[in-house]
Amino acid sequence: MTRTSRRHFLGRTAALATAGAWAPQALRAAPLAGSDYRALVCVFLYGGNDGNNMVVPLDSAGYAQYAKARGNAAAGGLALQASTLAPLAGSTVGLHGALGPLAEIWKQGHLAVQANVGTLVRPMSKADFKAPGAQQPPNLFSHSDQQAQWQRGASATASSTGWGGRVADLQPGGVVPMVLSVSGNNVFMNGLTTDGLAIGSGSGFAIKGFGNKPQANPLFRLYAELLQQPYVHAEERAAAGVLKQALQASTALNSALATAGSTSGLFAGQNGSLARQLLTVAKLIEARPSIGATRQIFFVSMGGYDTHNDQLAQQDRLFGELGPALKAFYDATQQLGVAQQVTTFTASDFARTLQPASGGGTDHAWGNHQIVIGGSVRSGLYGRMPQLVLGGPDDVSSEGRWLPSTSVDQMSATLAAWLGVGPADLAGVFPHLGNFSQPRLGYFG
Repeated sequence: MTRTSRRHFLGRTAALATAGAWAPQALRAAPLAGSDYRALVCVFLYGGNDGNNMVVPLDSAGYAQYAKARGNAAAGGLALQASTLAPLAGSTVGLHGALGPLAEIWKQGHLAVQANVGTLVRPMSKADFKAPGAQQPPNLFSHSDQQAQWQRGASATASSTGWGGRVADLQPGGVVPMVLSVSGNNVFMNGLTTDGLAIGSGSGFAIKGFGNKPQANPLFRLYAELLQQPYVHAEERAAAGVLKQALQASTALNSALATAGSTSGLFAGQNGSLARQLLTVAKLIEARPSIGATRQIFFVSMGGYDTHNDQLAQQDRLFGELGPALKAFYDATQQLGVAQQVTTFTASDFARTLQPASGGGTDHAWGNHQIVIGGSVRSGLYGRMPQLVLGGPDDVSSEGRWLPSTSVDQMSATLAAWLGVGPADLAGVFPHLGNFSQPRLGYFG
């Protein structure tokens, strides 16, 4: 089991200092609304997923624009044949064929496609973008910067916290933190006053060096006693606090997961990292009564989406893992009777250029398409698809980099509100949300 961040060993002063003028709003600590169980699951696609080949227009005019700009695959282009796509009945778009399992969730009425969403400080036109001094997200097209802005829920505010952690700040804490990452440490899970926890995707969670049954190890007991000492220095107390939480959480998680795993069969034959991570999340959801959880936020991820070369083959492989894993996880929530209480969503650094680059790949872009899944989600195409014209009204370049028509703040705030964040606290969690006239989108009935 790993810690969340070095920041917590040094206290919380640095986080408060860097959070900016909006930090006090995030500390209102109004508990999340509702007494039922709810969970959000963020599936982050590291590298910048090419949404142009994930969600493809199927109407004749839209597909013609797409095929013209992407180019024939036989000649080195990237256009997918319409016949290979998984149509979303009643809409004008289809999914990449390898994501076909998700079309079944659409048919059930519980998959939303959010079109052209990206980092924004405020609504922006193409003319605004090109105007001198335009207030645009810093360091567009940079992997690390755009990943951080997505996870922070703040495109122009320096902060060491993420929106998942700030939501957790609003909820009274327990032995097991509200935010759990099954994919290492990240800014998304950091709060101002709460700690997220990074765990492995195994069947048990033990502190390294003590084995799977740490309580039976004399060294573990001695270690626990040392952490109870009245440390004088703030740094020592902070470190001891984090370690004590890790020990308590490890004990609670191991105990709870001892009997979890009834949904494992749904992931049979899936050996990819994402499937293992989502199976772990399913086990944690199944074990929620044992750990006293009423609200949870999970973070899982996949890498490999920086497809500068050989994109068609790479996306076949990546989506061939993503689609079945998401479908198996949704089926797991149904089997556990919590499908309406769990919402899963994708996120990624940015999109990729519509125009292919040399080597059968694409370059970094901006606005992208994302997917939201859950029993409370209403199937539909949300937002506005860009006009797939190079240099056209939605392209801030000449290669097909879409100016987002929906902000990350709007999408994330909609998810946070469903989890129970009240209107007064949404502005504290998402500092730029007030710049947008539609702070909440329509995924939920």
